[in-house]
Amino acid sequence: MNKLIDWKNRLKKGHMLSVICALLVIVAALGIILYQKQREYRQASENSYNMAFYELVDYVQNVETYLAKSMISSTPEHGAETLTHLWREANLAQAYLSRLPIESQELENTEKFLNQVSDYSYTLSRKNIYNEKLSQEDLKNLKDLHQYSIELENTLNQLSEDLNSGRFAWRELTKKGTIAFAQQVDNISKESFSNLEENFHEYSGLIYDGAFSEHITGSEQKGLTGEEIQEEQAKQKVEEFIGKDKIKEIANLGYSENATIPVYDFSITNHKDETIHISISKKGGHIVSMNTNREVNAEIISQEEANSKGKAFLEEKGFPDMKETYYLKQEGIVTINYAYSQNDVVMYPDLIKVKVALDNGEILGIETTGYLNNHTQRDISQVKITKEEAKKDLNQDLDVQSEGMAVIPTEWKSEILCYEFKGKVDDKEFLVYINAQNGREEDILIITNTPNGTLTM
Repeated sequence: MNKLIDWKNRLKKGHMLSVICALLVIVAALGIILYQKQREYRQASENSYNMAFYELVDYVQNVETYLAKSMISSTPEHGAETLTHLWREANLAQAYLSRLPIESQELENTEKFLNQVSDYSYTLSRKNIYNEKLSQEDLKNLKDLHQYSIELENTLNQLSEDLNSGRFAWRELTKKGTIAFAQQVDNISKESFSNLEENFHEYSGLIYDGAFSEHITGSEQKGLTGEEIQEEQAKQKVEEFIGKDKIKEIANLGYSENATIPVYDFSITNHKDETIHISISKKGGHIVSMNTNREVNAEIISQEEANSKGKAFLEEKGFPDMKETYYLKQEGIVTINYAYSQNDVVMYPDLIKVKVALDNGEILGIETTGYLNNHTQRDISQVKITKEEAKKDLNQDLDVQSEGMAVIPTEWKSEILCYEFKGKVDDKEFLVYINAQNGREEDILIITNTPNGTLTM
Protein backbone atom coordinates (compact mmCIF):
# COMPACT_ATOMS: atom_id res chain seq x y z
CA MET A 1 0.00 0.00 0.00
CA ASN A 2 2.79 2.37 0.92
CA LYS A 3 4.52 1.61 -2.42
CA LEU A 4 1.35 2.52 -4.32
CA ILE A 5 0.99 5.82 -2.48
CA ASP A 6 4.66 6.54 -3.06
CA TRP A 7 4.26 5.83 -6.80
CA LYS A 8 1.26 8.21 -7.04
CA ASN A 9 3.20 10.92 -5.25
CA ARG A 10 6.07 10.58 -7.72
CA LEU A 11 3.61 10.82 -10.63
CA LYS A 12 2.11 13.99 -9.18
CA LYS A 13 5.50 15.53 -8.70
CA GLY A 14 6.46 14.84 -12.33
CA HIS A 15 2.98 15.74 -13.62
CA MET A 16 2.90 12.24 -15.12
CA LEU A 17 -0.58 11.49 -13.82
CA SER A 18 -1.99 14.40 -15.83
CA VAL A 19 -0.17 13.22 -18.93
CA ILE A 20 -1.50 9.67 -18.59
CA CYS A 21 -5.04 10.92 -18.04
CA ALA A 22 -4.77 13.12 -21.11
CA LEU A 23 -3.53 10.18 -23.16
CA LEU A 24 -6.40 8.04 -21.95
CA VAL A 25 -8.89 10.75 -22.92
CA ILE A 26 -7.29 11.05 -26.39
CA VAL A 27 -7.36 7.26 -26.91
CA ALA A 28 -11.01 7.11 -25.83
CA ALA A 29 -11.91 9.99 -28.15
CA LEU A 30 -10.11 8.35 -31.06
CA GLY A 31 -11.92 5.08 -30.31
CA ILE A 32 -15.29 6.85 -30.41
CA ILE A 33 -14.41 8.63 -33.66
CA LEU A 34 -13.22 5.40 -35.31
CA TYR A 35 -16.34 3.58 -34.15
CA GLN A 36 -18.55 6.30 -35.60
CA LYS A 37 -16.59 6.28 -38.87
CA GLN A 38 -16.93 2.49 -39.04
CA ARG A 39 -20.67 2.74 -38.47
CA GLU A 40 -20.92 5.37 -41.18
CA TYR A 41 -18.91 3.19 -43.57
CA ARG A 42 -21.07 0.12 -42.82
CA GLN A 43 -24.21 2.15 -43.33
CA ALA A 44 -22.90 3.59 -46.60
CA SER A 45 -22.04 0.07 -47.81
CA GLU A 46 -25.47 -1.19 -46.79
CA ASN A 47 -27.14 1.69 -48.60
CA SER A 48 -25.03 1.03 -51.70
CA TYR A 49 -25.95 -2.68 -51.70
CA ASN A 50 -29.63 -1.86 -51.14
CA MET A 51 -29.62 0.56 -54.05
CA ALA A 52 -27.93 -2.00 -56.32
CA PHE A 53 -30.43 -4.70 -55.32
CA TYR A 54 -33.52 -2.56 -55.89
CA GLU A 55 -32.12 -1.36 -59.23
CA LEU A 56 -31.59 -5.03 -60.13
CA VAL A 57 -35.21 -5.81 -59.26
CA ASP A 58 -36.43 -2.90 -61.41
CA TYR A 59 -34.33 -3.91 -64.42
CA VAL A 60 -35.37 -7.56 -64.17
CA GLN A 61 -39.00 -6.35 -64.18
CA ASN A 62 -38.20 -4.36 -67.32
CA VAL A 63 -36.59 -7.44 -68.90
CA GLU A 64 -39.79 -9.39 -68.24
CA THR A 65 -41.88 -6.57 -69.75
CA TYR A 66 -39.83 -6.29 -72.94
CA LEU A 67 -39.69 -10.08 -73.36
CA ALA A 68 -43.51 -10.08 -73.23
CA LYS A 69 -43.68 -7.28 -75.81
CA SER A 70 -41.16 -8.98 -78.12
CA MET A 71 -43.39 -12.06 -78.39
CA ILE A 72 -46.30 -10.15 -79.90
CA SER A 73 -44.49 -7.53 -81.97
CA SER A 74 -45.75 -7.90 -85.56
CA THR A 75 -43.36 -5.71 -87.55
CA PRO A 76 -39.56 -5.89 -87.85
CA GLU A 77 -39.26 -2.13 -87.18
CA HIS A 78 -41.07 -2.27 -83.82
CA GLY A 79 -39.47 -5.62 -83.02
CA ALA A 80 -35.97 -4.14 -83.46
CA GLU A 81 -36.87 -1.26 -81.11
CA THR A 82 -38.29 -3.61 -78.46
CA LEU A 83 -35.33 -6.01 -78.63
CA THR A 84 -32.87 -3.12 -78.39
CA HIS A 85 -34.59 -2.00 -75.19
CA LEU A 86 -34.43 -5.60 -73.92
CA TRP A 87 -30.71 -5.77 -74.66
CA ARG A 88 -30.09 -2.53 -72.75
CA GLU A 89 -32.18 -3.51 -69.69
CA ALA A 90 -30.50 -6.94 -69.45
CA ASN A 91 -27.07 -5.30 -69.57
CA LEU A 92 -27.99 -2.83 -66.83
CA ALA A 93 -29.40 -5.65 -64.68
CA GLN A 94 -26.06 -7.47 -65.03
CA ALA A 95 -24.17 -4.36 -63.96
CA TYR A 96 -26.17 -3.99 -60.74
CA LEU A 97 -26.10 -7.72 -60.01
CA SER A 98 -22.29 -7.62 -60.09
CA ARG A 99 -22.31 -5.06 -57.24
CA LEU A 100 -23.97 -7.42 -54.77
CA PRO A 101 -21.83 -9.33 -52.25
CA ILE A 102 -23.34 -12.72 -53.09
CA GLU A 103 -21.47 -15.53 -54.78
CA SER A 104 -24.03 -18.30 -54.81
CA GLN A 105 -25.00 -20.78 -57.49
CA GLU A 106 -28.43 -19.19 -57.67
CA LEU A 107 -27.22 -15.71 -58.54
CA GLU A 108 -24.54 -17.14 -60.81
CA ASN A 109 -27.36 -18.59 -62.90
CA THR A 110 -29.15 -15.25 -62.77
CA GLU A 111 -26.05 -13.59 -64.22
CA LYS A 112 -25.83 -16.24 -66.91
CA PHE A 113 -29.50 -15.82 -67.77
CA LEU A 114 -29.19 -12.04 -68.11
CA ASN A 115 -26.07 -12.43 -70.23
CA GLN A 116 -27.81 -14.81 -72.62
CA VAL A 117 -30.92 -12.61 -72.82
CA SER A 118 -28.65 -9.69 -73.70
CA ASP A 119 -26.81 -11.59 -76.44
CA TYR A 120 -29.94 -13.19 -77.85
CA SER A 121 -31.96 -9.99 -78.00
CA TYR A 122 -29.08 -8.20 -79.74
CA THR A 123 -28.86 -10.89 -82.41
CA LEU A 124 -32.62 -10.99 -82.98
CA SER A 125 -32.67 -7.20 -83.27
CA ARG A 126 -30.13 -7.52 -86.11
CA LYS A 127 -32.54 -9.86 -87.90
CA ASN A 128 -35.27 -7.26 -87.54
CA ILE A 129 -32.97 -4.49 -88.74
CA TYR A 130 -32.46 -6.52 -91.92
CA ASN A 131 -36.25 -6.61 -92.27
CA GLU A 132 -36.52 -10.28 -91.32
CA LYS A 133 -39.41 -11.48 -89.20
CA LEU A 134 -38.69 -13.69 -86.23
CA SER A 135 -39.11 -17.41 -86.84
CA GLN A 136 -41.42 -19.67 -84.85
CA GLU A 137 -38.36 -21.07 -83.09
CA ASP A 138 -37.26 -17.53 -82.17
CA LEU A 139 -40.70 -16.81 -80.71
CA LYS A 140 -40.72 -20.10 -78.78
CA ASN A 141 -37.32 -19.26 -77.31
CA LEU A 142 -38.55 -15.81 -76.29
CA LYS A 143 -41.57 -17.41 -74.65
CA ASP A 144 -39.36 -19.78 -72.63
CA LEU A 145 -37.09 -16.89 -71.64
CA HIS A 146 -40.13 -14.88 -70.60
CA GLN A 147 -41.39 -17.67 -68.36
CA TYR A 148 -38.03 -17.90 -66.65
CA SER A 149 -37.91 -14.11 -66.23
CA ILE A 150 -41.28 -14.22 -64.40
CA GLU A 151 -39.91 -16.83 -61.98
CA LEU A 152 -36.75 -14.79 -61.46
CA GLU A 153 -38.79 -11.65 -60.83
CA ASN A 154 -40.97 -13.44 -58.25
CA THR A 155 -37.91 -14.84 -56.48
CA LEU A 156 -36.22 -11.44 -56.30
CA ASN A 157 -39.45 -9.91 -54.96
CA GLN A 158 -39.49 -12.52 -52.18
CA LEU A 159 -35.87 -11.75 -51.41
CA SER A 160 -36.83 -8.08 -51.30
CA GLU A 161 -39.39 -8.91 -48.59
CA ASP A 162 -36.69 -10.72 -46.62
CA LEU A 163 -34.49 -7.65 -46.89
CA ASN A 164 -37.26 -5.23 -45.86
CA SER A 165 -38.24 -7.37 -42.87
CA GLY A 166 -34.67 -7.44 -41.59
CA ARG A 167 -34.20 -11.21 -41.96
CA PHE A 168 -30.76 -10.60 -43.41
CA ALA A 169 -28.34 -7.73 -44.00
CA TRP A 170 -25.78 -7.33 -46.74
CA ARG A 171 -22.98 -6.74 -44.20
CA GLU A 172 -23.57 -10.21 -42.81
CA LEU A 173 -23.14 -11.68 -46.27
CA THR A 174 -19.83 -9.89 -46.76
CA LYS A 175 -18.61 -11.41 -43.48
CA LYS A 176 -19.96 -14.93 -43.81
CA GLY A 177 -20.53 -15.33 -47.54
CA THR A 178 -23.06 -17.71 -49.03
CA ILE A 179 -23.46 -19.71 -45.79
CA ALA A 180 -25.08 -16.64 -44.25
CA PHE A 181 -27.24 -16.25 -47.34
CA ALA A 182 -28.47 -19.82 -47.01
CA GLN A 183 -29.06 -19.49 -43.26
CA GLN A 184 -30.68 -16.07 -43.10
CA VAL A 185 -33.10 -15.80 -45.99
CA ASP A 186 -36.64 -16.97 -45.53
CA ASN A 187 -37.47 -20.59 -46.34
CA ILE A 188 -39.78 -19.34 -49.08
CA SER A 189 -36.86 -17.56 -50.74
CA LYS A 190 -34.65 -20.64 -50.48
CA GLU A 191 -37.40 -22.78 -52.00
CA SER A 192 -37.85 -20.21 -54.76
CA PHE A 193 -34.15 -20.30 -55.58
CA SER A 194 -34.21 -24.10 -55.62
CA ASN A 195 -37.07 -24.04 -58.13
CA LEU A 196 -35.24 -21.38 -60.11
CA GLU A 197 -32.16 -23.60 -60.26
CA GLU A 198 -34.21 -26.58 -61.43
CA ASN A 199 -35.99 -24.58 -64.11
CA PHE A 200 -32.75 -23.01 -65.25
CA HIS A 201 -31.39 -26.39 -66.29
CA GLU A 202 -34.47 -26.91 -68.49
CA TYR A 203 -34.18 -23.45 -69.97
CA SER A 204 -30.40 -23.59 -70.55
CA GLY A 205 -30.75 -26.53 -72.92
CA LEU A 206 -32.21 -24.27 -75.58
CA ILE A 207 -30.03 -24.10 -78.67
CA TYR A 208 -29.85 -20.60 -80.07
CA ASP A 209 -28.52 -19.52 -83.44
CA GLY A 210 -25.53 -17.67 -82.04
CA ALA A 211 -22.87 -17.28 -79.40
CA PHE A 212 -25.40 -17.30 -76.59
CA SER A 213 -26.20 -20.97 -77.14
CA GLU A 214 -25.23 -23.28 -74.33
CA HIS A 215 -22.72 -25.22 -76.39
CA ILE A 216 -20.82 -22.04 -77.27
CA THR A 217 -20.90 -20.19 -73.95
CA GLY A 218 -19.70 -23.34 -72.21
CA SER A 219 -16.07 -23.84 -71.32
CA GLU A 220 -15.39 -26.33 -74.11
CA GLN A 221 -11.90 -25.92 -75.54
CA LYS A 222 -12.09 -27.75 -78.85
CA GLY A 223 -8.37 -27.94 -79.57
CA LEU A 224 -7.45 -29.12 -76.07
CA THR A 225 -7.62 -32.85 -76.75
CA GLY A 226 -6.28 -35.85 -74.86
CA GLU A 227 -6.19 -37.16 -71.30
CA GLU A 228 -4.92 -35.28 -68.27
CA ILE A 229 -1.23 -35.74 -67.50
CA GLN A 230 0.90 -35.50 -64.36
CA GLU A 231 3.80 -33.14 -63.73
CA GLU A 232 6.47 -35.71 -64.60
CA GLN A 233 4.78 -36.40 -67.93
CA ALA A 234 4.63 -32.64 -68.58
CA LYS A 235 8.38 -32.46 -67.91
CA GLN A 236 8.93 -35.13 -70.56
CA LYS A 237 6.84 -33.07 -73.01
CA VAL A 238 9.12 -30.10 -72.31
CA GLU A 239 12.20 -32.18 -73.04
CA GLU A 240 10.67 -33.43 -76.29
CA PHE A 241 9.69 -29.91 -77.38
CA ILE A 242 12.99 -28.18 -76.56
CA GLY A 243 15.27 -31.14 -77.21
CA LYS A 244 16.86 -32.96 -74.29
CA ASP A 245 20.35 -32.33 -75.65
CA LYS A 246 19.76 -28.55 -75.52
CA ILE A 247 18.73 -28.49 -71.84
CA LYS A 248 21.35 -27.79 -69.18
CA GLU A 249 18.94 -27.52 -66.27
CA ILE A 250 15.17 -27.73 -65.80
CA ALA A 251 13.13 -26.54 -62.81
CA ASN A 252 9.46 -27.19 -62.03
CA LEU A 253 7.68 -23.92 -61.20
CA GLY A 254 4.42 -25.54 -60.13
CA TYR A 255 0.87 -25.94 -61.39
CA SER A 256 -1.26 -22.94 -62.46
CA GLU A 257 -4.77 -24.21 -61.83
CA ASN A 258 -6.64 -20.92 -62.27
CA ALA A 259 -5.19 -20.05 -65.68
CA THR A 260 -7.49 -19.98 -68.73
CA ILE A 261 -5.86 -23.29 -69.60
CA PRO A 262 -4.49 -25.03 -66.46
CA VAL A 263 -0.77 -25.61 -67.03
CA TYR A 264 2.44 -26.95 -65.54
CA ASP A 265 5.14 -24.25 -65.63
CA PHE A 266 8.85 -24.91 -66.10
CA SER A 267 12.03 -22.85 -66.27
CA ILE A 268 14.89 -24.11 -68.44
CA THR A 269 18.51 -23.08 -68.70
CA ASN A 270 20.11 -24.06 -72.01
CA HIS A 271 23.81 -24.53 -72.75
CA LYS A 272 24.10 -20.85 -73.71
CA ASP A 273 22.89 -19.98 -70.18
CA GLU A 274 19.70 -18.49 -71.65
CA THR A 275 16.46 -18.85 -69.66
CA ILE A 276 13.41 -20.40 -71.32
CA HIS A 277 9.97 -20.37 -69.69
CA ILE A 278 7.52 -22.97 -70.95
CA SER A 279 3.96 -24.01 -70.02
CA ILE A 280 2.38 -27.39 -70.76
CA SER A 281 -1.39 -27.96 -70.49
CA LYS A 282 -2.54 -30.50 -67.92
CA LYS A 283 -5.14 -31.75 -70.38
CA GLY A 284 -3.44 -33.44 -73.29
CA GLY A 285 0.09 -32.15 -72.59
CA HIS A 286 -0.06 -29.42 -75.27
CA ILE A 287 2.46 -26.60 -75.53
CA VAL A 288 0.62 -23.45 -74.38
CA SER A 289 3.49 -20.97 -74.34
CA MET A 290 7.28 -20.78 -74.59
CA ASN A 291 9.49 -17.74 -74.30
CA THR A 292 13.28 -17.44 -74.51
CA ASN A 293 15.02 -14.62 -72.68
CA ARG A 294 17.57 -13.42 -75.26
CA GLU A 295 18.55 -10.03 -76.64
CA VAL A 296 18.64 -9.54 -80.41
CA ASN A 297 20.96 -6.76 -81.55
CA ALA A 298 20.76 -7.07 -85.33
CA GLU A 299 18.16 -7.51 -88.07
CA ILE A 300 19.71 -9.67 -90.78
CA ILE A 301 16.98 -11.94 -92.14
CA SER A 302 13.99 -10.63 -94.12
CA GLN A 303 10.33 -10.75 -93.10
CA GLU A 304 9.71 -13.41 -95.76
CA GLU A 305 12.46 -15.60 -94.30
CA ALA A 306 11.04 -15.12 -90.80
CA ASN A 307 7.56 -16.13 -92.05
CA SER A 308 9.02 -19.24 -93.66
CA LYS A 309 11.00 -20.24 -90.55
CA GLY A 310 7.96 -19.75 -88.31
CA LYS A 311 5.77 -21.86 -90.57
CA ALA A 312 8.39 -24.63 -90.80
CA PHE A 313 8.70 -24.62 -87.00
CA LEU A 314 4.93 -25.01 -86.60
CA GLU A 315 4.83 -27.92 -89.05
CA GLU A 316 7.68 -29.62 -87.20
CA LYS A 317 5.84 -29.21 -83.87
CA GLY A 318 2.56 -30.66 -85.15
CA PHE A 319 0.71 -27.56 -86.39
CA PRO A 320 0.28 -28.04 -90.15
CA ASP A 321 -1.61 -25.81 -92.62
CA MET A 322 -0.88 -22.55 -90.81
CA LYS A 323 -0.91 -19.30 -92.79
CA GLU A 324 0.89 -16.11 -91.73
CA THR A 325 -1.43 -13.12 -91.35
CA TYR A 326 -0.14 -10.09 -89.44
CA TYR A 327 3.11 -9.30 -87.69
CA LEU A 328 4.84 -6.81 -85.40
CA LYS A 329 8.60 -6.14 -85.06
CA GLN A 330 10.12 -4.97 -81.78
CA GLU A 331 13.78 -4.86 -80.76
CA GLY A 332 14.99 -7.30 -83.38
CA ILE A 333 12.19 -9.82 -82.81
CA VAL A 334 9.16 -10.28 -85.05
CA THR A 335 5.93 -11.71 -83.61
CA ILE A 336 3.93 -13.36 -86.40
CA ASN A 337 0.27 -14.38 -86.19
CA TYR A 338 -0.50 -17.65 -87.97
CA ALA A 339 -4.08 -18.81 -88.58
CA TYR A 340 -5.16 -22.32 -89.52
CA SER A 341 -6.20 -22.79 -93.16
CA GLN A 342 -8.82 -25.43 -94.01
CA ASN A 343 -9.27 -25.93 -97.77
CA ASP A 344 -7.98 -22.38 -98.36
CA VAL A 345 -10.47 -20.91 -95.88
CA VAL A 346 -8.58 -18.97 -93.19
CA MET A 347 -9.75 -19.83 -89.66
CA TYR A 348 -8.93 -16.65 -87.74
CA PRO A 349 -10.04 -18.04 -84.33
CA ASP A 350 -7.35 -20.78 -84.60
CA LEU A 351 -4.48 -18.40 -83.93
CA ILE A 352 -0.86 -19.15 -82.97
CA LYS A 353 1.74 -16.45 -82.30
CA VAL A 354 5.40 -17.19 -83.02
CA LYS A 355 8.40 -15.01 -82.08
CA VAL A 356 11.33 -15.15 -84.52
CA ALA A 357 14.77 -13.61 -83.93
CA LEU A 358 15.75 -11.49 -86.92
CA ASP A 359 19.50 -12.01 -86.42
CA ASN A 360 19.53 -15.75 -87.13
CA GLY A 361 15.89 -16.90 -87.51
CA GLU A 362 15.80 -18.73 -84.16
CA ILE A 363 12.33 -19.35 -82.73
CA LEU A 364 12.23 -17.52 -79.40
CA GLY A 365 8.61 -17.98 -78.44
CA ILE A 366 5.21 -19.46 -79.20
CA GLU A 367 1.70 -18.91 -77.78
CA THR A 368 -1.12 -21.28 -78.77
CA THR A 369 -4.09 -20.26 -76.58
CA GLY A 370 -6.36 -19.25 -79.49
CA TYR A 371 -5.63 -22.47 -81.36
CA LEU A 372 -6.21 -24.71 -78.31
CA ASN A 373 -9.45 -22.93 -77.45
CA ASN A 374 -10.97 -23.06 -80.93
CA HIS A 375 -9.30 -25.51 -83.30
CA THR A 376 -11.62 -28.02 -84.94
CA GLN A 377 -12.64 -29.04 -88.44
CA ARG A 378 -15.51 -26.80 -89.56
CA ASP A 379 -18.37 -27.45 -91.94
CA ILE A 380 -17.62 -24.84 -94.61
CA SER A 381 -20.11 -26.13 -97.14
CA GLN A 382 -22.93 -23.80 -96.05
CA VAL A 383 -22.30 -21.17 -98.71
CA LYS A 384 -25.52 -19.72 -100.12
CA ILE A 385 -24.25 -16.77 -102.15
CA THR A 386 -21.46 -16.58 -104.72
CA LYS A 387 -18.38 -14.41 -104.45
CA GLU A 388 -19.71 -12.21 -107.24
CA GLU A 389 -23.01 -11.73 -105.40
CA ALA A 390 -21.08 -10.81 -102.23
CA LYS A 391 -19.09 -8.19 -104.16
CA LYS A 392 -22.22 -6.42 -105.43
CA ASP A 393 -22.86 -4.64 -102.14
CA LEU A 394 -19.26 -3.51 -101.58
CA ASN A 395 -18.58 0.20 -101.54
CA GLN A 396 -18.09 1.33 -105.13
CA ASP A 397 -14.93 3.25 -104.16
CA LEU A 398 -13.23 0.11 -102.80
CA ASP A 399 -10.50 -1.03 -105.19
CA VAL A 400 -10.49 -4.79 -104.49
CA GLN A 401 -6.95 -6.21 -104.56
CA SER A 402 -7.49 -9.74 -103.21
CA GLU A 403 -10.39 -12.07 -102.46
CA GLY A 404 -10.80 -15.16 -100.34
CA MET A 405 -12.86 -16.85 -97.66
CA ALA A 406 -12.43 -16.82 -93.89
CA VAL A 407 -14.11 -17.80 -90.67
CA ILE A 408 -14.10 -14.83 -88.30
CA PRO A 409 -14.88 -14.80 -84.57
CA THR A 410 -17.52 -12.56 -83.06
CA GLU A 411 -17.42 -10.82 -79.71
CA TRP A 412 -19.98 -13.39 -78.47
CA LYS A 413 -17.59 -16.30 -79.14
CA SER A 414 -19.43 -17.53 -82.20
CA GLU A 415 -18.04 -17.81 -85.74
CA ILE A 416 -19.20 -16.60 -89.16
CA LEU A 417 -18.15 -17.92 -92.56
CA CYS A 418 -17.41 -14.91 -94.76
CA TYR A 419 -15.98 -13.73 -98.03
CA GLU A 420 -12.90 -11.63 -97.27
CA PHE A 421 -12.16 -8.72 -99.60
CA LYS A 422 -8.99 -6.73 -99.26
CA GLY A 423 -8.94 -3.37 -100.99
CA LYS A 424 -8.07 0.31 -100.96
CA VAL A 425 -9.98 3.56 -100.78
CA ASP A 426 -7.60 6.45 -101.46
CA ASP A 427 -4.51 5.62 -99.39
CA LYS A 428 -6.24 3.47 -96.80
CA GLU A 429 -6.34 -0.33 -96.92
CA PHE A 430 -9.42 -2.21 -95.71
CA LEU A 431 -10.63 -5.74 -95.10
CA VAL A 432 -14.37 -6.22 -95.66
CA TYR A 433 -16.16 -9.36 -94.48
CA ILE A 434 -19.42 -10.38 -96.19
CA ASN A 435 -21.51 -13.20 -94.68
CA ALA A 436 -21.39 -16.17 -97.08
CA GLN A 437 -24.94 -17.24 -96.18
CA ASN A 438 -26.95 -14.05 -96.35
CA GLY A 439 -24.68 -11.37 -97.87
CA ARG A 440 -24.61 -9.16 -94.78
CA GLU A 441 -21.63 -6.93 -94.13
CA GLU A 442 -20.29 -8.45 -90.90
CA ASP A 443 -17.14 -6.44 -90.24
CA ILE A 444 -14.69 -3.90 -91.66
CA LEU A 445 -11.07 -3.66 -90.54
CA ILE A 446 -8.50 -0.99 -91.37
CA ILE A 447 -5.05 -2.33 -92.26
CA THR A 448 -2.20 -0.24 -90.88
CA ASN A 449 1.20 -0.78 -92.49
CA THR A 450 4.11 0.54 -90.44
CA PRO A 451 7.89 0.01 -90.60
CA ASN A 452 7.46 -2.37 -87.67
CA GLY A 453 4.54 -4.44 -88.90
CA THR A 454 1.12 -4.90 -90.39
CA LEU A 455 -1.75 -4.45 -87.94
CA THR A 456 -5.54 -4.30 -88.15
CA MET A 457 -8.04 -2.23 -86.21
